[in-house]
Amino acid sequence: MKPLDQASIIPLYYQVKQRLEERIKSGEWNPGDKIDSENQLMAAFNVSRNTVKKAIEEMVQEDMLYRIQGKGTFVAHPKFEQSLGGFYSFSQVLRDKGFKPSDIVLEVEEVSPSSAVRKGLQLEREEKVIKMKRIRCADGEPIILESSYMPKSIVRNKDDLFDVATSSLYDLLANRYGVSVIRAKEAFEPVLIREEESVHLKTEVGKPALLLERTAFDTNNRPVEFCISIVRGDRCRFYTDLV
Repeated sequence: MKPLDQASIIPLYYQVKQRLEERIKSGEWNPGDKIDSENQLMAAFNVSRNTVKKAIEEMVQEDMLYRIQGKGTFVAHPKFEQSLGGFYSFSQVLRDKGFKPSDIVLEVEEVSPSSAVRKGLQLEREEKVIKMKRIRCADGEPIILESSYMPKSIVRNKDDLFDVATSSLYDLLANRYGVSVIRAKEAFEPVLIREEESVHLKTEVGKPALLLERTAFDTNNRPVEFCISIVRGDRCRFYTDLV
């Protein structure tokens, strides 16, 4: 390993961080790999434990590394990035990036909508909705816990929704019900993972996440889906281009 420059104005902990980043970028350490222990890094760089700890802690905060209690420190998987500049399908985003999308459907049921769902779908008070709760995965890894609500008047057979395990929801709506989703509006806010969400998303309680609310519209500008998603903050990032 390239030695540290003891005379440099760059702090030693930051130089250690740079060396660790280089090993990740070069492919020496891949996502999921365990990195060297603190003792090994102290010996390799001839620095104190506090210097190594600070370098690792900063990389953990930046989601480049993660810790498992009692096991060590590991290379984090890169985040899925998605532009907010236009309408997108999560399944198609994953395919475009070389991942295999899949869904685990947890439940499909007919329910009375909450006031937020009723408002989002512009429903009358007595109208029912079909709720589908599912886990969105990339190469089998859970990324999003999602609850979708659709007017019962559109989804005539709720059991059809179990087929989203192998087909996208919007393709299913188009092919079986003639409903083509062409746009959506979304709102985001930061949240922390709760107990039930941690179980489904296989992450820790209290980890950062995004709560995403999406209302999808068809060609007649009719709201056809109101969706509430919990998105793992360590695996996804949304961005926009400002011009």
